[in-house]
Amino acid sequence: MNAIISASELASHLAGAHPPVLLDVRWQLSMAKATGEPSFDGRAEYAAGHIPGAVFVDLDRELAATPGPGGRHPLPDLVEFGAAMRRAGVSAGTPVVVYDGGQGWAAARAWWMLRWTGHPDVSVLDGGLTSWQGELSTEVPEPAEGDFQPASAAAGLLDAEGAAALARSGVLLDARAGERYRGEVEPIDRVGGHIPGALSAPTTDNVGSDGRFLPAEELAARFKALGVSDASTVGVYCGSGVSAAHEVLALAVAGIPAALYVGSWSEWSSDPSRPVAVGPDPQ
Repeated sequence: MNAIISASELASHLAGAHPPVLLDVRWQLSMAKATGEPSFDGRAEYAAGHIPGAVFVDLDRELAATPGPGGRHPLPDLVEFGAAMRRAGVSAGTPVVVYDGGQGWAAARAWWMLRWTGHPDVSVLDGGLTSWQGELSTEVPEPAEGDFQPASAAAGLLDAEGAAALARSGVLLDARAGERYRGEVEPIDRVGGHIPGALSAPTTDNVGSDGRFLPAEELAARFKALGVSDASTVGVYCGSGVSAAHEVLALAVAGIPAALYVGSWSEWSSDPSRPVAVGPDPQ
């Protein structure tokens, strides 16, 4: 099982006798309230054209619960998540390929959710829809009900206490932009800065100018330079557990297992009693 798949490989698999289930998870971090611009509508983008056979998955409604004390994108109820995945045709014995508009964050969140809940074969389309050279379709498929039954697991998941402990005992990576890590700007959350001990590792540095992941050996070298070794226990957080999933995916491409702090900074910073570090120094 490969964590990522190229557009040419996907086209070949879709034309084969046993095509994968294809999920379209187009989503963007909305700054509409701050800028006055219309909110991004992933479903409308899907309706305007998608890879033939793809089923739309709504990140905010199906890959996350309602925002609250647990952050902007807390874990969804697993019963509801499983039902959504089965409606999309997901079965345990069928490969799943996930894509988004090209940024890769939303697709990585879907990849992480399915992998964390036990699906054995999930890949992300490297480069997203922008890498797809084939025709697009406006036809909405009606897949047969899948049989996937998600199972929760402690491994691979961090809470606030676990993230704080890992920042001291292992390697905790902050996948947000450097200026948010340093606390120079904070457009969304209550306060800027980072979890004390966390290292700045913007997820944008995991990809090239074409939006595709760097080769595995380059990613491995990047994380090694950040202090990740074969003996390291690694965790990742971001603003709300979306772009951090992309970093977990990049680590997987490099052959490095990592846990995700789903609540991320939106949960951490909501509690004034939690410590906040600012500036380039992890501490």
